[in-house]
Amino acid sequence: MREATVKRLETIANERTGYITTEELLKSGITNRQIAVFVDKGMLEKISHGHYWLACAGCGKPAEYKAVELCITNPNLIICADSACFYQGLISVEPERVSAATRRSDRSRFRMNFPVSRHYFGDSLFREYSRKIETAFGSYTVYDLERSVCDVIRFKDSIDPAVFDLIIDSYRRSEAKQVDRLLEYAAMVRILNRVKNYL
Repeated sequence: MREATVKRLETIANERTGYITTEELLKSGITNRQIAVFVDKGMLEKISHGHYWLACAGCGKPAEYKAVELCITNPNLIICADSACFYQGLISVEPERVSAATRRSDRSRFRMNFPVSRHYFGDSLFREYSRKIETAFGSYTVYDLERSVCDVIRFKDSIDPAVFDLIIDSYRRSEAKQVDRLLEYAAMVRILNRVKNYL
C-alpha cells in the first residue's frame, strides 16, 4: 500500500474522535479494497457492518465503548436492564453480555465483536424513562435506573444470578433510589407484586 494512502488515513484519524463509517472513508478517497487492507493491518477495526474504529489514532476506546458501538450501529437501540445498571454506576461489574432493547418491529440485524442479549419492547413504552448520554466518542441511549432495575426483575431468567443479586442488593442500599418511580413503571408493565417482593 502506498505511503500516501496510509498518511491519508492517519490524517483522518487525527481529525476525528475514533469512529468512522464506510461512506466517510470512501468520500475521503479510500477504496473498499484499501479499507480491507487497513483492517488486516490493524489500523482499522470493523465494529459492525459499515462502521469502523480508527485504531491508528493511537487512543484507547472509551470505557462505555460497547454502548456507543451498539448505538452507532443501531441508533434506535436503548441499553437496558443489567447493562444500564452498570453504565449508570449501580454495579461495578460489567455483565458478560450487553443487554439491548429494540422495538418489536425492529428486525435489523447487527453483529458485534462482543455478546449481546436483545430484548424486544412494544412501541407504547419503548422510549419511556430513557435518556441520551453524550460522550467524546459518540452518544448512547440508556433507560433510567428505576426502569432498568424493574427490567432486571422482568428478565431475571436471562440475567446471571450473581449479577441479579448484586443489582437488587445495590439498589436496596442506594441513597439515590426512587421507589415510587420504580413501582410506577412496574405497574405499567404489570409486574408490581414481583417488584415489591425484592424491595
